[in-house]
Amino acid sequence: MAAPVFNRRGALRGLGAGLLLAHLPLQAATPKDTLVLAAAFDDIISLDPAEAFEISTGEVTGNSYERLLGFDPANPAKLLGDLAQRWQVSPDGKTYSFDLKPGRRFASGNPLTAEEMVFSLQRAVLLDKTPAFILTQFGLNKANVKDKVKQTGPLSLTLETDQAYAPTLVYNCLTASVASAVDKTLLMSKEQAGDMGAAWLKTNYAGSGPFRIREWRANELLTLERNDNYPGTAAKLKRVVYRHVKESATQRLLLEKGDVDIARKLSPQDLEALAKNPAIRTTSVPKGTIYYLGLNQKNPILAKPEVREAIKWLVDYDAIGATLIKGIGVVHQNFLPLGLLGASNEKPYKLDVAKAKALLAKAGHGSGFKVTIDMRTIQPVQGITETLQRSFKAAGIDLEILPGDGKQVLTKYRARSHDIFIGEWGADYWDPHTNADTFVRNTDNGDNAKSKPLAWRNAWAIPELTKKADAAALERDGAKRAKLYQDLQAEFRRTSPFVVLYQLTEVAAFRANVQGLRLGPTSDSTFFASVGKV
Repeated sequence: MAAPVFNRRGALRGLGAGLLLAHLPLQAATPKDTLVLAAAFDDIISLDPAEAFEISTGEVTGNSYERLLGFDPANPAKLLGDLAQRWQVSPDGKTYSFDLKPGRRFASGNPLTAEEMVFSLQRAVLLDKTPAFILTQFGLNKANVKDKVKQTGPLSLTLETDQAYAPTLVYNCLTASVASAVDKTLLMSKEQAGDMGAAWLKTNYAGSGPFRIREWRANELLTLERNDNYPGTAAKLKRVVYRHVKESATQRLLLEKGDVDIARKLSPQDLEALAKNPAIRTTSVPKGTIYYLGLNQKNPILAKPEVREAIKWLVDYDAIGATLIKGIGVVHQNFLPLGLLGASNEKPYKLDVAKAKALLAKAGHGSGFKVTIDMRTIQPVQGITETLQRSFKAAGIDLEILPGDGKQVLTKYRARSHDIFIGEWGADYWDPHTNADTFVRNTDNGDNAKSKPLAWRNAWAIPELTKKADAAALERDGAKRAKLYQDLQAEFRRTSPFVVLYQLTEVAAFRANVQGLRLGPTSDSTFFASVGKV
């Protein structure tokens, strides 16, 4: 690792025995300058903002990288300048101009100017990893990105789109992790075979945020350290340490003993028990994250409309809401989470085994069938899956559960080699197109398609819905745009191979000496720079 970015030896001296929280002999309290979180982050695959596309990585990059724009977590519709101090769109709605704040530097000490920001946006498109579609949806591609994203001055740049999109959509996309500024000088010094530093950045850091990533050990530990080159308000604490702890009961025990400061994946039962502890506080926020089932349309049985509908009637939504997600989620049946423009709260489905059986009989499967479900071994997903197994059985469907960690399950899902997948999807930016673009838009259903949204992962060919989603992205009238998304959700509920289960309410329990903790509505908007300890 490069010394200017990762002074590993010096960092270890600073941590002393405190860092060895990672290995975890239990102790009376965490260091005063360190925030220790118990969380599940087995979904992390890469730390490169141009490649990372997992829920856990979003929070890490949100704290360690900067983008042109950000938003107010208390009011996600309110855009804020992150690196940009001014921005505007041309009268024809196709050229976006940005002026950067002066005097910015990366954690390495290298300057952050328009040259580095242009490189970062171009690099994301040229690498063309999973999240690149957030930028390429505006007509950017490998052939034209160097003409469409250009430096116009030492601290100014422009981005040209192919059509006049709703400006809020373009701006919100530039708050996403894929639009993060990366250190050009550092990355090009790590380049291998023209990869612009991609192999190195998978496990390293090249950002400018209030924290820098010091270390990641998969399924064990992730450490952030204060970036002393950050020009804004310095982070109150010297470091943030994530400990990978999947089990709610273990998280609760560590929190009660003082071995962690915050617990992030607690069950309703453990949260209820902690409510009686005067040393523990809780905070919560409705999250732009939904949990759902994806039914692979490559499976000829699941591809039958009657089977898809039958499965929607085989979910005991009420029981799941009253027990497994009590206090940590609300039953939801639409692809847009509540809070986004045009979100619907319609919930037409409930457990109805008789109706499901009739639909299965109509599809020629009255005696049932066998199918598998890929499941990340984390609560409440595991409990929900076991509940589904029982209710499916009542209609003759033998549901075989295939457990795995987050990385294993996601890799299989992205190759669309599953039958049924249960998982979560978090909004990449605060605009309804973020979810419409993945749930009801699929421009190419071929195995070698360039764009691979959730509709593609489940082999759902939808040319007409794709056109409707495109029209909604171009509509500049807010009320009309909201109606278009409501119509899309209605058709989605009726015909899609997705079964939306609930919308997450994220809850964090924390020690009473932790101050300033505020959860964000998206995976990359829970910030720790303002968190302190007394």
